[in-house]
Amino acid sequence: MKGRLWIRRSVIVFLSVIFAWTLLADVMAPAGYEEQFREAPSASPSARFPLGTDELGRDRFSRLLYAGRISLLLAPAAALLATSISLGLGIMAGYFGGLPERFALRFTDLVASTPSLLLLLFIRALLPLNVAPAVSVTITFLLLGGIGWTSGVRVIAAAISSARESDFIRQAVAAGSHRWRVVCLHISASVLPVLKAQFWTMIPMFLVGEVNLGMLGLGVSEPLPSLGNMLSEIPWTGALGTQPWVLAPALLLFTVLLGLQSLLAKEISS
Repeated sequence: MKGRLWIRRSVIVFLSVIFAWTLLADVMAPAGYEEQFREAPSASPSARFPLGTDELGRDRFSRLLYAGRISLLLAPAAALLATSISLGLGIMAGYFGGLPERFALRFTDLVASTPSLLLLLFIRALLPLNVAPAVSVTITFLLLGGIGWTSGVRVIAAAISSARESDFIRQAVAAGSHRWRVVCLHISASVLPVLKAQFWTMIPMFLVGEVNLGMLGLGVSEPLPSLGNMLSEIPWTGALGTQPWVLAPALLLFTVLLGLQSLLAKEISS
């Protein structure tokens, strides 16, 4: 038991350090993410460039910090949006019933029946590709959060339906509480553990989703870095043998996903 607790604390500390470094990228990065050192393109790691430079002479270590900040903030933000959508549709299905329930569940089934990656690519293809970096971040955030909400609707609806029949909800209604007050204060609070589990489950999924979009050139646009577009720049053929340092974004993604998954089991069980 103590060993598991020590591992959990170690994972929390490790992830906290990574998040702190990326959130403080403006301070911790040796250079700007788009600053070019034209005298040192495709340089090997050195004291000046810990992870070398890319073909344009940009410091890979600095870009990795900024990329981590974008991706590690984008995924929780998209998860929050998706959880909010799931909650809204869950309230329609689990509390109001009738026509709102049928609409919420049929709409959820319709979206869930379409492969998420295919739907993501289809909607992204309908949007402009050549946009400002800040706009591309917003588009990526809305796409991930606006599509990845389906898995939690029925779970949340079931929890709300069960809470609706509980004694304290009946007492609140009998005391004259307005329906929306009951929904916002009592119903939402009663399903908070389900919402937390849904939120934490979505973060790794959206991290991978951002990487998929970035590697296809449909996510965060240059020169703003993200883990996705940094992974798309890796010369995978022979990279392990000749330039292993370029795999740093993949290593960062793997360690973050591994840490989140180890914490996720504990979060869901609690």
